[in-house]
Amino acid sequence: MLVIFGGLPGTGKSTIARQVADKIGASYLRIDSIEQAIRSSGALPPGSDVGPAGYMAAQRIAADNLRLGRSVVVDSVNPLTITRDAYRDVAVRSDAPFIEIELVCSDPALHRHRLESRACDIEGLVPPTWDQVVTRPYDPWHRPCLQLDTARLPAGRCVELILQAVSAHGLRRPAPAASDA
Repeated sequence: MLVIFGGLPGTGKSTIARQVADKIGASYLRIDSIEQAIRSSGALPPGSDVGPAGYMAAQRIAADNLRLGRSVVVDSVNPLTITRDAYRDVAVRSDAPFIEIELVCSDPALHRHRLESRACDIEGLVPPTWDQVVTRPYDPWHRPCLQLDTARLPAGRCVELILQAVSAHGLRRPAPAASDA
């Protein structure tokens, strides 16, 4: 299964996506990590925009894992219809079920506080400012997705609701590996 996250920075995507990946035993792909690795590689001039490279890399890695029968959780802003369609196409081409999840934070003051007070855990990454978050292009979702408001629901409850939705698609947590004893 491909679990596709989207939502503006500071809505709780990474916190929730990591927990979901852990609970279902999925590979975890974080666009911020991929994009920062591209920046840090020296392949781009300093200050250059990574463009679609991070998303395209994540889509290829997701497809590789899905073909191996592994579930994948993708943690990205996923701001444009074209990026959402591309992830969905990865699942379809891999003959894998998928679920799309949009996290929102309906309380602007809380959203801003979360964004500005969080610690960055990716070396070299310069987090976006509040102004960059609220002015960035972000297409509305035009098809059904599981939308969760992290201003109204704690992270643990969001994880529970996502796991219920994943389970409804037939995915269960993998059984522990049998010991060789």
